[in-house]
Amino acid sequence: MNPPISPERVLPTLNADGTRNRIRPRLYPGRIHRRRHVAAWGLMALFIALPLLKIGGKPALFLDVIERQFTFFGHTFLATDGVLLMLLMLTIFASVFWLTALVGRAWCGWACPQTVYMEFLFRPVERLFEGKREAQLRLDQGGLSLRRVAKNVVFLVLAFALANVFLSYFVGVHALRTWITESPSRHTGGFLVVAVTTGLMFFDFAYFREQMCTVICPYARLQSVLLDRRSLLIGYDVKRGEPRSKGKPKPNHGDCIDCQACVASCPTGIDIRQGLQLECIACGQCADACDSIMDRIHKPHGLIGYASQEQLESGRAPSMLRTRTVIYSALLVGLIATLTIAVSTKQSADVTILRGVGAPFSESGSNIVNQLRVKVQNRSGQAQSYHLELEDFPNARLIAPEDPLLIAAGDQRTTTVFVLAPKDAFRHGTRNVRFRVNDAHGYRVEIRYKLLGPEVN
Repeated sequence: MNPPISPERVLPTLNADGTRNRIRPRLYPGRIHRRRHVAAWGLMALFIALPLLKIGGKPALFLDVIERQFTFFGHTFLATDGVLLMLLMLTIFASVFWLTALVGRAWCGWACPQTVYMEFLFRPVERLFEGKREAQLRLDQGGLSLRRVAKNVVFLVLAFALANVFLSYFVGVHALRTWITESPSRHTGGFLVVAVTTGLMFFDFAYFREQMCTVICPYARLQSVLLDRRSLLIGYDVKRGEPRSKGKPKPNHGDCIDCQACVASCPTGIDIRQGLQLECIACGQCADACDSIMDRIHKPHGLIGYASQEQLESGRAPSMLRTRTVIYSALLVGLIATLTIAVSTKQSADVTILRGVGAPFSESGSNIVNQLRVKVQNRSGQAQSYHLELEDFPNARLIAPEDPLLIAAGDQRTTTVFVLAPKDAFRHGTRNVRFRVNDAHGYRVEIRYKLLGPEVN
């Protein structure tokens, strides 16, 4: 039984009978594409370099999920830094809102790794092996070919390289180098992680492709709340283009000759003349295609291009200052300032004093013994030795088996200490004291603590 035929295409990636419509965009190397090409290769270099660059002895970007440590440009955020992480995430979200309100989905078309690698690495390789759009469509009809097999072998190599770049953000360059250079039998888990990630990369760029943007990524579905009528987007000038003429310009018709070049060039398969659609990634390939046709029929550029909905309807250039952008800008500046102050004032260590396990105190002759646990997190980029002192309690004695306490860079240790104090030092079963913790490089913190003891009248 043949599958039912839909009266309309639901998605550009689906044919009317529900089968996959493979998008094979035609390349029109115009001015927008040339600018994107320069930006893309710069971004690819940046994506590769970020895990390798060191800032203050730390990777520029390292998301250590296992150890729950996240390093951003020399600053390490720990899982316990709830406020700092919240400020960081709010800053990222506010940046997305602000950028989208100004330039629409420019991130998707110009800077998203999915688009950058797909359009400026994998598609050029594909064209090298399979030829232009028409040749690729013939290969789609003809089935497997030697050229397509060779292309997929190169795709697999590229996917392996990108998988390693991707994983270096999460496991670190050193661990990844060990996984790659040593026998898989010594690092079975790491080998499987690299293999699975390579497979997913290959599946994405060899098969899934534009569906990552149109089906998986939620950003497109947020357009309706992030954009307004003055946001920059790719648009079709209806007043200039309609009514359309077929084949060549005609009197009393618009400049659009219905050549379908904009549709053939679109990496997500949409017709931009139908208005703003969630599949549009604002890459501008349709604008380059239309401009090349306008050159042929001796018409000015700009029938399709970057503009706001208001500009397309009224002809007025959009204003950058409007309620939404002012609010987003103020919010973003406030968040960045707050995050900067919070990070810059964060000390190089975190010290927590906890009561020991078991009884709150014990008696030893005429003294009361409080067992305490001192937890120190070394946030600095080098090993440190921490010294603990008990202040303003002259009749008490601090016993610290490990003093100073040596902690490697980024590590955390917990040590047990004992405070011996005379019974008559406690009133109503407590005694307030101050502990001081310092290191040899200027770190110093004082912590107030309440010791427990017997009730003394």
